[in-house]
Amino acid sequence: MQILSALSVFLFLQIISCAQEYPYLNDPSGLSGVTSSGGITEPVIVTVIYDNYVHTEGMKADWGYSIVVRGLDKTVLYDAGARPEIFESNFKKMGVDPSSIDAVVFSHEHGDHIGGISAFVKMKTGIPVIMPDAFPPQFKQKMADSGMKPLMVKEPAMICEHLYTSGVFDFPLAEQALVLDTKKGLVVMTGCSHPGITDMLKDIKAKFNKTPYMVFGGFHLLNKSDEEMEEIIAEMKSLGVARCGATHCTGDRQIRLFKEAFGENYFELGAGNTITISQ
Repeated sequence: MQILSALSVFLFLQIISCAQEYPYLNDPSGLSGVTSSGGITEPVIVTVIYDNYVHTEGMKADWGYSIVVRGLDKTVLYDAGARPEIFESNFKKMGVDPSSIDAVVFSHEHGDHIGGISAFVKMKTGIPVIMPDAFPPQFKQKMADSGMKPLMVKEPAMICEHLYTSGVFDFPLAEQALVLDTKKGLVVMTGCSHPGITDMLKDIKAKFNKTPYMVFGGFHLLNKSDEEMEEIIAEMKSLGVARCGATHCTGDRQIRLFKEAFGENYFELGAGNTITISQ
């Protein structure tokens, strides 16, 4: 009986732990900071830590994605790739100071975007880890137990001046993108775009009331035909997208079609690459 009683208490505590409530990203001003003429005043630097492709010799390629966004009030790690050892190796080779990271943002819960976090928490803890509120309770608890501060997202909200979460898209798999406000328009950074890249851009354009002029990341178009790709690219351009960079789960053939369609306004990603976003 004592063993059964102890087991019951243990299971009860586990249930309570998994049901723990975590705070939401608080943004009382909403999207009021996004205006037609507003945006960053200094360049923002995006460093590709983890990708299916290699841009810089010595970096390792693997199925997954991770970038670091610098040049704002906060430095943000967006996703963490799949394998901790590859994430840590690439992170260190890029010379990123872990103490400089102010927040971690997860696009969605797939292992190729969250798997490397176990390497990062060995380098730094005590900072927010911003994730869709639909993430599993066990993962939220794991982050808390690792010394991180789980912060939930549902609606669009400001992470720091000029940088926002898109909010969670209405799709079976909860996913969020990063949205950078610039004077030229919005820069949308995606993880995998499971809800559909054009649907995401439409939603962001409507909610932020500003045109997306640049988009990059994983677009999840592996199974799309050339005809479907032609429609997607045309729709992206009609929404205002002038510059594009496709990688990770987009598909090799699909990436080639983006290159052809955007020409000199297409840019590569790949582990080790750095993208400068001007005003």
